[in-house]
Parts: sequence; structure tokens; C-alpha cells
Amino acid sequence: IGLLSFKENTIRGVRMNSIALVDDDRNILTSVSMALEAEEFEVDTYIDGADAMRGLSRKPVDLVVLDIKMPRMDGMEVLTKLREKSAVPVIFLTSKDDEIDEVLGLRMGADDYLTKPFSQRLLIERIKALLRRRDLDMSDGPGGPKDEAIQRGDLLLDTGRHQCAWQGKPLNLTVTEFLLLKTLANRPGHVKNRDQLIDAAYGEHIYVDDRTIDSHIKRLRKKFRVVDPEFSEIETLYGVGYRYREKHVT
Repeated sequence: IGLLSFKENTIRGVRMNSIALVDDDRNILTSVSMALEAEEFEVDTYIDGADAMRGLSRKPVDLVVLDIKMPRMDGMEVLTKLREKSAVPVIFLTSKDDEIDEVLGLRMGADDYLTKPFSQRLLIERIKALLRRRDLDMSDGPGGPKDEAIQRGDLLLDTGRHQCAWQGKPLNLTVTEFLLLKTLANRPGHVKNRDQLIDAAYGEHIYVDDRTIDSHIKRLRKKFRVVDPEFSEIETLYGVGYRYREKHVT
């Protein structure tokens, strides 16, 4: 953010979080942006995916709320392009009956989703929860000091910088993926059930179903296997949950 934008995006010396709202429904753009601005978010609205990609390349934001079905460039394509260069948190808006879109979106790197029609209050709570998770992960918190690094064999997690590397090669993880991996790697060999992982990644007061965690884990494994096809450190215990392989404790 440039100096002028930073000043405009600041209230009483505290920087406002900026949200990009992307939807081809102008009524949603108007009503949701008003609700977000009332919560002291700065909001940029985009009517389609192509418009959003142009705007986001000029002015990055703290979080993106993205409709899946749009003309010119749909939400899936926007997410794919975003994930090529950014780990910005993304919340998908999906149609009520498109369960496949929800799962596919999570596997492609979205952090969360809501189905239409949705409660504006619920959307705001999901946004705040996701931003809190990002901020907690990058600052002092229950997990340890800001500069804490987790080393597990070939895995290096720098929690202060939100950076992950495997065999010295960097991986670009979303906030949710990073938190899930940190939770598992903190205690290798210990099984985390899906409820525990949901609490770690989303907070105790946010409901998501089990398949959301499964989708994030699949995406996480896929990213590791791009740099190491033999990666198998995240183990599934069917009917129980997931664990990080104990043999890599250092």
C-alpha cells in the first residue's frame, strides 16, 4: 500500500483491514460493502473476475470474498491466478446446491466458504475470524514467540514470517494450510481429530464440516508433492484424524 493509500486506510493511527468483494450481483456488492464499512473495513468492489484481477494487481488487500459463478472470469479462475503469487485469505461464495464447487474451491486454495443466500453477520464473523487467525499466526500468541521456528527433519516452519520450506524449497501456504500444518508438526506422532483441527484452523466458535479439513489436507499434500513426489509425512488414520510422522522429530 502506498503512503497516501495507507493514510486513507487508517483510523486514529490503526490501519483498517481491506477487503475485496467480487460478485456479479450489484445488490450484493452494495449491501455487503455497506455492512463491511460499518465494521470499519475498507472495501473494494468488483463486478467480475477480470475486473478483480486488474484491481488486485494494482492494490492488494488483506482478504478476498469471491463469488464462484461470474461472467468473463469465474471465481475458480480468479483463485487459480491469485494462488500463483499470493496467499491472501479467500472466502468463497457458492450457490446453495453446488457442493462440488465448495470442495473444489477448498482444494484449489480457498480458506473458507459460505453458501448463498448467506447472513451478512455470519460473513463478517468469518472474515474477522480469518483475519484473527492470520494475525495470531504472525505475532506473539499461545503457540510461542513471534520468531519461533519449527524444524522437523526436512520441514521448516517460520511462524513469525509465515514461511514454510521443505528440503530448502519454499512453499506458498494459505493461512488455513499453515495453521493445520503447524498444529500437526508441533506434536509429531500425536493424532489430531478433525474437530481439533477445525478448532486450530478456524477457532472454537466457527462451524465447518469435516470435509473442509479433508480438502485442506489434500491441498497441503499436493503442494508438498510438487517439490517432493515422495512426501508422506502427513498421515491419515481413517475414522480418527491426521498426524505428522514421528520419525522426523529433531
